[in-house]
Amino acid sequence: MEFLSKLKTLSERVETLKENLQTEEATKNALIMPFIQILGYDVFNPMEVIPEFTADLGIKKGEKVDYAIMQNGKPIILIECKHWKENLDIHSSQLHRYFNVTKARFGLLTNGVKYRFYTDLEENNIMDKEAFLEFDFENIKENAAIELKKFQKENFDIDKIINSASGLKYSTAIKEILMNELADPSEEFVRFFTKQIYTGKVITKKVLEEFTEIVKKATNQAFKDIVNDRLQSALNKETEPIEEDENSVKEESKVVTTEEETEAFQIVRSIVRTKVDLSRVSARDTQSYFGILLDDNNRKPICRLHLNNCNKYLGVFNQDKKEEKILLNNIDEIFQYSDKILEAILIYEQ
Repeated sequence: MEFLSKLKTLSERVETLKENLQTEEATKNALIMPFIQILGYDVFNPMEVIPEFTADLGIKKGEKVDYAIMQNGKPIILIECKHWKENLDIHSSQLHRYFNVTKARFGLLTNGVKYRFYTDLEENNIMDKEAFLEFDFENIKENAAIELKKFQKENFDIDKIINSASGLKYSTAIKEILMNELADPSEEFVRFFTKQIYTGKVITKKVLEEFTEIVKKATNQAFKDIVNDRLQSALNKETEPIEEDENSVKEESKVVTTEEETEAFQIVRSIVRTKVDLSRVSARDTQSYFGILLDDNNRKPICRLHLNNCNKYLGVFNQDKKEEKILLNNIDEIFQYSDKILEAILIYEQ
């Protein structure tokens, strides 16, 4: 079963069971231990997972963290658990103390529904105040699932996770700032746009008040447009006809995804599923080619399909991201170039 499917199955379990879990211990057994198992660790093997791991704090002996995930006899992830109804915002200090007295590089605070991952980006062996990754079973986001997959036993690489943690932490903070500005624009935010479009000589308080509502509506509409465009592209929906006056001209989309392109896309998915979760594989159809991307990122092309002319080609990429076109007699021949397609995946994963 694929990683994302396992997470969604556990999400259903969380929703079904949580109201019946009256204690922290019940939360651990019903929700948190299955999560650890999804990461690939044997919760019943003390060489992999130690419950009630001792983390002595100076003169205060016998302090225990709920779980420690082990690697080569050393803790790599400390897990502090709370009852599913507990607000995690008030419980990070306890994990902070445990983190400082062990060699673990990651701390995980969870109530079985939300999972917050911490490390020591700001000061060595001192746990950061802010989590760099949060996963929520009541609101599963695929980008968070992709980052979570790095904590699987088979994928676990401290250096790779640390390298991506900094970007994750700050991008999360930026998104939070943006969401706050969209909901309630600050004066600085409004002034930024007003200065660029206002033709008056002085930006007065009254002008800022007028532009506050304008900026709020415009930015929210812009984000809605972006979301709608992405949804239409992902689902490949045709634009619904719009009622126009008799002098207007109805334009049809010039990009049409053919049945052959769709079938070829499925062939590529069947090839790359041996290396990456299929939730990370997406397609973008253009007038000149059908592109297949990793993480929906134009800088991570897996391959391109050129199928709309008399001659059909498969475009594959080398380490320099230069495209090599391979002539195809039919789309089934794509299977013959599986190694070249997988090479692109390996380059990005490295």
